[in-house]
Amino acid sequence: MAIHPTMTHASDSASPADHGDLGVPPIALALAGGGPLGAVYEVGALAALHDALPTLDFTRLHAYVGVSAGAFVTAGLANGITPRELVQLFIENEGEDGDVLAPSVFMQPALGEYAHRLAALPAALWGAVWATARALRPSRMLAELQRLAAVVPSGLLDNRPLERAVRTLLSKPGRSNDFRQLKSRLFVIATDLDSGETVEFGSREMNHVPISQAVQASAALPGLYPPVKIGARHYVDGALNKTLQASCAIDSGAKLVICVNPLVPFDSTMARHAQAHLADKGLPTVLSQTFRALIHSRLEKSLQSYASKYKDAKLIVLEPSKGDADLFFSNLFSYRNRRRLAEHAYQHTRAQLLARADVLEPEFAKFGVRLNRHALSDPHRQLLPTARYVARGSTGAAFKRLTHTLDDLEIALVERA
Repeated sequence: MAIHPTMTHASDSASPADHGDLGVPPIALALAGGGPLGAVYEVGALAALHDALPTLDFTRLHAYVGVSAGAFVTAGLANGITPRELVQLFIENEGEDGDVLAPSVFMQPALGEYAHRLAALPAALWGAVWATARALRPSRMLAELQRLAAVVPSGLLDNRPLERAVRTLLSKPGRSNDFRQLKSRLFVIATDLDSGETVEFGSREMNHVPISQAVQASAALPGLYPPVKIGARHYVDGALNKTLQASCAIDSGAKLVICVNPLVPFDSTMARHAQAHLADKGLPTVLSQTFRALIHSRLEKSLQSYASKYKDAKLIVLEPSKGDADLFFSNLFSYRNRRRLAEHAYQHTRAQLLARADVLEPEFAKFGVRLNRHALSDPHRQLLPTARYVARGSTGAAFKRLTHTLDDLEIALVERA
């Protein structure tokens, strides 16, 4: 974890006045990408922050910035879904909205994409054969077969179920799928496939796009999910250009930005147990390490630029240890791993916050936010035992009210102390 000094300047496209006087401290949240595993880590880390900062309402921050997996999490927070409710929803699939984000939402084959590309195969194949025959040179066959690249599916999995799930989730009473109806600023970052430029859904120019479509576009990892067409443009994962894009929040007036980055390169020299060379573990591990190294290197350069450009703002960056072999080698789509890794992220973030409490406490105090050291140092505190036994229906609603009541009680006790 690191604290980076950064200078706040307002931009026309992101003025807090657009949403009125929120009456909240100028604190923002920026969440990076990382696939399903990244979202699991971020939910666990947010639950730790929620416990450590009981006087800070994470559903009423000044602004939210989400990239890829972080877009889904920030969209929920900006719509009033608390970190603890996100644990029930995304990790446990329990509570009133538990069925909306079942594991199958992220794992459905892109059958429509397969059919669309397969339908184009005969014409592409015939075109290659005909061009070769006209040239009277069989050696041209290999070059002409490159035409077949256009019939290769642009994604293995269907991301339309994710859009429908987010739309359903944000259609519930008290929530909105419209950027313009939110009480706080929300920015969802994607990449325009045809231009390679970063796009900020939620900015004044792009706030007409439904949040669910923006999340779908931001999380469209090339190769895994097809590009998302919105209007006349196609969009893919926002992490291709930006790891965090915290500048959105600072430009909107935030003075302190809490950043969570779940992807770090693995360093075997820091691991608790000896590890074999990554090259020995095959291509997926090599690609994972390469991708993480590129993403993290870009993040470090961004933080350096923020320090010189935004001198009056600060960033607090939370991320896993580079020696965390358990996190690096985990199966991204294992339901069992989701529970274990969320708990892992929760405990690791608590330890980070406690280790840096002397530095963090005065920073949060500037905005009237207190750091609960007792919650951080409690060796018996866990993330999941309370959430795993929540039932649906009336029992789930009762648990939700009880959770809010206990949170209010803890806030009152901290304030009296």
